[in-house]
Amino acid sequence: MRFLILNRDYPEFLSWFYAQHPGLQKGLYEQQLQARLESLFGWVDFYSSNLGRLGHEAWSVHVNNEFMQKAWAREHGLQVSEGPSVRERMWALRQLAGRTPVRHLRPLCWPLLGSGYGAPPWFYDILASQIKRYKPDILLNQCMYCISNRFLHEMKSYIPLLIGQHAAAPLSDSDGWNCYDLVISSFPPTVEYFRQRGLRAELHRLGFDPKVLSCLVAEERTTDITFIGSFHKVHRTRTRFLETVCVRFPQLRIWGNPINSLSPASPLRKCYVGQAWGRQMYQIFRKSKIALNHHGDIGPYANNLRLYEATGVGCLLITDWKENLHEMFELGKEVVAYRTPEECMELLSYYLDHDEERESIAKAGQQRTLRDHNYDQRMGELLEIVRRYA
Repeated sequence: MRFLILNRDYPEFLSWFYAQHPGLQKGLYEQQLQARLESLFGWVDFYSSNLGRLGHEAWSVHVNNEFMQKAWAREHGLQVSEGPSVRERMWALRQLAGRTPVRHLRPLCWPLLGSGYGAPPWFYDILASQIKRYKPDILLNQCMYCISNRFLHEMKSYIPLLIGQHAAAPLSDSDGWNCYDLVISSFPPTVEYFRQRGLRAELHRLGFDPKVLSCLVAEERTTDITFIGSFHKVHRTRTRFLETVCVRFPQLRIWGNPINSLSPASPLRKCYVGQAWGRQMYQIFRKSKIALNHHGDIGPYANNLRLYEATGVGCLLITDWKENLHEMFELGKEVVAYRTPEECMELLSYYLDHDEERESIAKAGQQRTLRDHNYDQRMGELLEIVRRYA
């Protein structure tokens, strides 16, 4: 089978990524794609490479990466309609940032940076050409909120099986999801959401790719407690939780999106280090004794990548208790779970003082992730789902 996998990148990541690679924006498509894969941010080629190992053809497209997409267009002789350049949109965003509260900027980033909401003309010109050229048997759209359903309806004759993938963020009921033949999600309520609307939907969990380990530098675990994550509207309880923890444990180190929206008096400001993308994030986990996880305000289910990223690189995961967590890990033996901030702080204190127990659980958690939550296995599960609906 032939898979075409569509994904998008955070505008903040794209800005950081090209700043790390001066001149790359002028490079060939394959040069840019290889550098993007080496960043290890997000899913990179975890889906496509493991599907390839299972005997299938698979390609990943980063739909809102204007430099990469336009390089693909040039190399395939495609003339695309031009909107404002990346430079012009970035300049406009910086101008807005100077006079607009940060909390109001995110909705404006989508059209300015080419996310699919009011996307510039090149966005759909190139994507349509890619779908026609790759001729996929299965198109897997991992950014359902980003790509117009009207566009997908128009492309249906080129897509034998259209699969959407979505995690937990709320979706609009007015968006006409019936263009999809199937939806997969790692979040049980999302599966139920689509089933209630008459769509076929299946549970398909996230995972970890063991090849990440060969990309990391061996380091002593010198950081006591690490948290890596976001601070958006759906993370209010996370923010309050971390503020409580960091007062007791000032050695907590936090990486995530900029914290401008936090109160000037928030104790998190003393623990905040900066942003961490891909390879840097994994390396931080690699040198951490404990990775702290909190799901924020979304639902009663364990469902984020940190579950697998932290255990995959071998640090102890202390995470908020969820009713399905035991389906993924054995609690107390592979990961540690807390129900209240007070319990979490007791666990942090205990495992910082008991090295052997901490390292034993961390090792067992890593073994479980490498054995049961790797992307080779996840792609096998995906193929089983696809065969039921193809």
